[in-house]
Amino acid sequence: MLSYTGHPLVDVGIATIAAFVKKRDPTSLTETDLDKVADFMARQYVVDPLRTFLTVAFPNSGFTQPAFNKAPEKREEYAKRILFGYKANTPKLKERCVFTGKPAVGIAFSDKLPPGRAFRQHIPLLTGENVINFFPWGDAGLPVSGEALLAIQAFPLGCAKCGGRLLAVHSDNTDLTYEFAAEFLEHNLKAITLAQQSGSKKLQDADASARTFFIETLLKIEQSRQDEALDRHPSSVTAYHLSNLGSTPSLDIYHLPLEITDFLRQVVGPDYMTEWRAIVQRAWWVSPPKNKKKGKQEDTRPRRNTLFEDLLQLPENARQFLRCYFLRIPVRTRFEGDPRRTYSLRNEANIVSWKLTELFLRRIMNMEKDRIQQICKLADRLADYVFEENDKRFFESLFESHYDYFRTNLIRATLACVKKGKSPLITFDPYIEIFESGDEIARSDWRLARDLVLIRMVEQLYLKGWLGSQPEVIPEIHEEQGSTS
Repeated sequence: MLSYTGHPLVDVGIATIAAFVKKRDPTSLTETDLDKVADFMARQYVVDPLRTFLTVAFPNSGFTQPAFNKAPEKREEYAKRILFGYKANTPKLKERCVFTGKPAVGIAFSDKLPPGRAFRQHIPLLTGENVINFFPWGDAGLPVSGEALLAIQAFPLGCAKCGGRLLAVHSDNTDLTYEFAAEFLEHNLKAITLAQQSGSKKLQDADASARTFFIETLLKIEQSRQDEALDRHPSSVTAYHLSNLGSTPSLDIYHLPLEITDFLRQVVGPDYMTEWRAIVQRAWWVSPPKNKKKGKQEDTRPRRNTLFEDLLQLPENARQFLRCYFLRIPVRTRFEGDPRRTYSLRNEANIVSWKLTELFLRRIMNMEKDRIQQICKLADRLADYVFEENDKRFFESLFESHYDYFRTNLIRATLACVKKGKSPLITFDPYIEIFESGDEIARSDWRLARDLVLIRMVEQLYLKGWLGSQPEVIPEIHEEQGSTS
């Protein structure tokens, strides 16, 4: 009876309806299924906590109008008009719905509105009544079918409440859209029950910031999909953090292209989970202690994860991301709770992982396989040299930020090996491929290559026990200016 349209408001609503009756395929929904959802909304949307919650989605609607508080029959009449337009006996217009292409409903949603026309109180982020801007032919409002209107009214139930706004997630993979809507719906239904039992008028916010909650939920869904052996082809995902409230509507959009979702899909698998969890754990924001109010327990749960939030800046910020999280270089930020301020390669060499870094290079940075292999081979030779010769000075020199000094130190170490009758640490062709783009001209990304060499070396030297017994050989690295999420 319903089918996805490609529009996030409608699709999230359709997925929510499907999840409510536990049918993954919306085309299998029946009128009886829609009746169950519409009846639930007709009962719950006119009472707290949803009546208060819906002001963020449908301000000035019949569900939230304060003027209707003393006239419950008006709320019931509004719910009947707005929720049951999919019924076969509902009058239809010749105009087509802008979302579904079906005939628009032929009833007015209030006595002062033209039939079948929806405005801001019916669809989030539209303009108000009688505003003709941005509508075809200067005809205010949008023609909408009963099915689309029901889906849009169900939309808030399939969103998470984060920071007083709605967090909706949409994907080109309809299974993912369904999974997010089902996850948020389940959370909301429990929250509604708890609020009504405690007499609260408010629906509780999610226990994390919008960006953190988005990534956290995506990882949870991907883990579940792996456990259930469901189809896991990579798909792009977009989160919409929105408010339709009063004079301050807002919309923030967070997009994850398929290369990033593919990376996340793999890191929750058994091959990478241990390494991934280690860096996730160290990325939680440190909450400052709050003044305890008498009789009130202090909430010290962290609400932000910088790793999750910095994922939303990829792939543009890939170089800084790799340096911060995989090489453990601290970031300069003015926020005391930001965990990246305290990162230290010296103290955290045990969580440096080449395996995780290599996955990042292949999936996020699209680095050529041959170059990755050349970097890995060079790093292994340098690690063996440092371990065998106990050359602390050479190891420290690799952190040098000036290319000429870095190259000179490599040449000196190579000459020292040759004088001892050993094979050179590095030969001409691999060096050029990794670090140079011409005659003594450094590649624009030579520092990236240097960081990758260090990641592999640190991992290998730690496994050999060389770093574990003398962590002081790792120099204190100066902070770099980075994002502050």
